[in-house]
Amino acid sequence: MLDFYYWTTPNGQKVRVFLEETGLPHHVIRVDIGKGEQFDPKYLAIGRNNRIPAIVDHEPEGGGAPLSLFESGAIMFYLADKCGQFLPKDARGRAEVLQWLFWQNSGLGPMAGQNGHFSYYAPEEIPYAIDRYTRETRRLFGVLDRRLADREYVAGEYSIADMACYPWVVPWKGLHQDMADFPHLKRWFEGIQARPAVQRAYVGVKEPYTGKRSFTDREREILFGQGRKG
Repeated sequence: MLDFYYWTTPNGQKVRVFLEETGLPHHVIRVDIGKGEQFDPKYLAIGRNNRIPAIVDHEPEGGGAPLSLFESGAIMFYLADKCGQFLPKDARGRAEVLQWLFWQNSGLGPMAGQNGHFSYYAPEEIPYAIDRYTRETRRLFGVLDRRLADREYVAGEYSIADMACYPWVVPWKGLHQDMADFPHLKRWFEGIQARPAVQRAYVGVKEPYTGKRSFTDREREILFGQGRKG
C-alpha cells in the first residue's frame, strides 16, 4: 500500500494518472498548498522540498522500512520499475522513455509553469517574462509535435513519458498556445484525454491558468515562498 501525498497541480496529476492506469493500491492524502500544508513538519519529513507530490511505499521491494520519495519524475520512475508497467525493460526502450521523462521534468514543466506564473499569478505584469516563457512553451510544444509526427506515443508504447507530459499540455489555452499549430500533438493529446484512467484522474480537477488570480500577502507567501527562509 502506498501513501500518496497529492494536490491537483500538473505534477500531482502525473502520479495520479499513473495510479489510475495501474490500479496500484494507494491511500490519497491531500496536501492543500493554498493553506501551507506543504510546510507542516510531518510532511517535510517526506516531501523535503516542500512541494507535492510525494509517496511513502509501505511495502518496498526487498522489504525493510517504508520508503519515502519526493519529486514527481523520480516517483514515476520508481513506481513503473516496481510495477513492471509503462517502462520498457530493454535498454534502448528504457532509455527512450527516461530521456523524455527527464525532458519534461527539466524543460516542459518548468517553462510552462513560469509561463502560467507570470501570465496569471505575478503581482505585476512583466511583458518580457510573459513573452519569453510563452515563446519557450511554444518551442517545447513544437519539439513534442515533431516527435509525434511518425509515432502514436512519445517513446514507443504508451509510457510514463506520456503521463508526465500530458498534464502540462492540458492548459494549452492558458499557456497562450493554439493546438491547431501542432497537429500531431493535438492527435496525441486527444488520444490520451480519451483514456478512461486519465478521465478518472481528472474528475473534479480544475484546469490551471484559466484567468488572473489575486492573492493576499499571506497566500502569496505560502504559494510562492516570499519571505520564507531556508
